[in-house]
Amino acid sequence: MSLVVVDACGANISSVLGALRRLGSEPVVTADASVIQSAERVILPGVGAAGNAMERLRNHGLVDVIPALTQPVLGICVGMQVLFSGSDEDNVDCLGVFDERLKKFAADPELPVPHMGWNKLKFLGAHPLLTGLSADSWCYFVHSYRADSFSGTIAESEYGKPFTAVVAKDNFTGVQFHPERSAETGACVLENFLNHCS
Repeated sequence: MSLVVVDACGANISSVLGALRRLGSEPVVTADASVIQSAERVILPGVGAAGNAMERLRNHGLVDVIPALTQPVLGICVGMQVLFSGSDEDNVDCLGVFDERLKKFAADPELPVPHMGWNKLKFLGAHPLLTGLSADSWCYFVHSYRADSFSGTIAESEYGKPFTAVVAKDNFTGVQFHPERSAETGACVLENFLNHCS
């Protein structure tokens, strides 16, 4: 199976590659549109700000390419966020796979921003990406912006209020947490993407 990790959206690529290699996969890292389009699976990782991520995608000519992909796609953290219509971070328009917009967590002395740490998932629907996960699945998050739960949310977490943790629409999936840093839960999510999502 050919797997591409898109080299455009951030600094967590090496840790994502490490997690994938532990599962026996050897992905290609590229920002070449033709290679991405021909891959059987595509992962869009991301760390940092949505505006910078979108600028890099534009610079690589991928803004129209990624939403048009028909193979399974997984966005991670900012890589998930850029699949939405836009973000209040940098007031940027994003790729528009999901219609909702990202908003900043409200300031609260009890809940510092960024939200950083381990949170439990609450499943809202069945999906191959969630196969084998238990009701006690914990994931590692680092983010300041969040999407409210909506029709595409298949799992949520809570930080002051519920927010989208996992999304799915057609061939597109996304996780707000970092599976490459989420121990057994993260490994299960990545393995499900490689083996069960179609």
